[in-house]
Amino acid sequence: MPSPLRIGIAGLGTVGAAVIKLLDRQAETLARRTGRQIVIRGVSATNRAKDRGIDLARFAWFDDSVALAKAPDVDLFVELIGGEEGIALAAAEAALGAGKSLVTANKALLAKHGMRLAHLAEEKGVALAFEASVAGGIPIVKTLREGLAGNSIERVYGILNGTCNYILTRMEQEALSFAQCLSEAQKLGYAEADPTFDIGGFDTAHKLAILTSLAFGTAIDPASISVEGIEAITLADLDAAAELGYRIKLLGVAQRTPAGIEQRVHPTMVAKTSAIAQVMGVTNAVTIDADAVHELTLVGPGAGGEATASAIVADIADIARGVRSAPFGRPVASLIPARLAPMQLHEGGYYIRLSVFDRPGAAAAIATRMAERGISLESIVQRRRPGKAIDANGAVPVVLITHATHEKTIRLALEAAVTDGFLAEKPQVIRIERE
Repeated sequence: MPSPLRIGIAGLGTVGAAVIKLLDRQAETLARRTGRQIVIRGVSATNRAKDRGIDLARFAWFDDSVALAKAPDVDLFVELIGGEEGIALAAAEAALGAGKSLVTANKALLAKHGMRLAHLAEEKGVALAFEASVAGGIPIVKTLREGLAGNSIERVYGILNGTCNYILTRMEQEALSFAQCLSEAQKLGYAEADPTFDIGGFDTAHKLAILTSLAFGTAIDPASISVEGIEAITLADLDAAAELGYRIKLLGVAQRTPAGIEQRVHPTMVAKTSAIAQVMGVTNAVTIDADAVHELTLVGPGAGGEATASAIVADIADIARGVRSAPFGRPVASLIPARLAPMQLHEGGYYIRLSVFDRPGAAAAIATRMAERGISLESIVQRRRPGKAIDANGAVPVVLITHATHEKTIRLALEAAVTDGFLAEKPQVIRIERE
């Protein structure tokens, strides 16, 4: 049998501890599957005394993760520290620079420095693997990079953040406010004390940047993603979506268009009959539209120690076998700058909720503004609630559903409607993702 694959693990939180437990539990199976033993040589974390439910005395302890990354008896370095800068970046660069393969679950690090790290891995002839960085236990990275290598991909989209999906699910099923659901998510550990990264859509954007590179052969460019979060979603929007046959999900979407690659993160109405609409709670899902397989949807746990550890150990097993795939499916030099499609050019249907002052001519004026921009309305509904026809502002809710039109056109028409003075509050605009 070949010599063992010796690994070092930096970061012993929920995921790091789960990786050690999984490697222990599956040691014999992994040795049979890969043809060699996988052994942990060293570990590193900020708190040596913390009880993690595992025996760490059998491993060499490193106070400095960079020193572990460079250790001569470590062949593969597993970075589970987190963060896009600081010690996580320093340790990752140290490992690759020393000619050691790197496995990471750090989507923020990859979104910002992925191209540089991939180039360094190529230079040194080692692996850079990151299955756990997107959608937890779902094998989406390998699917895009290897499983669909013979396909031309037109669109990748999905639910990539379990916190947001949990909040929207609870709001819909239990008629709870956004604030109530967020508070519950924080109590259950699904959301951080400062939840901005999740609910603002930025976590999804980092993951989408990685998927876009894998799907379309482009250099990672997270700054070019249009990002909206779910903070403005109300029960009124969820009720309207249900009546119209839709559900609201926070989606990350990367799509090939005549103008370039369109990348966007935003709340989206999806048909209740679609596969992705059935994904509830903290579960993630990714759908791929490609020429040979047509539509492929992968669903599974998007976070959690066991699920994430499963993806990390799969990468470790590949490296033990000698697999050295180009990190983003192609040599770094062949990744092209994304010819980005501005969101203003996005074409599709839209849900628009307006709070319209109950005055003569208001509805007609709004319809005129839409017509001036060539916007065709599929439906217009005045949603008066029983016993409460007019709100405290003297306004009534009006919902518009448009046929396919451009983002810029919608925005210009609504700006004109606001200027006319018939709207009591900022319009709510949600895109409709057609199957």
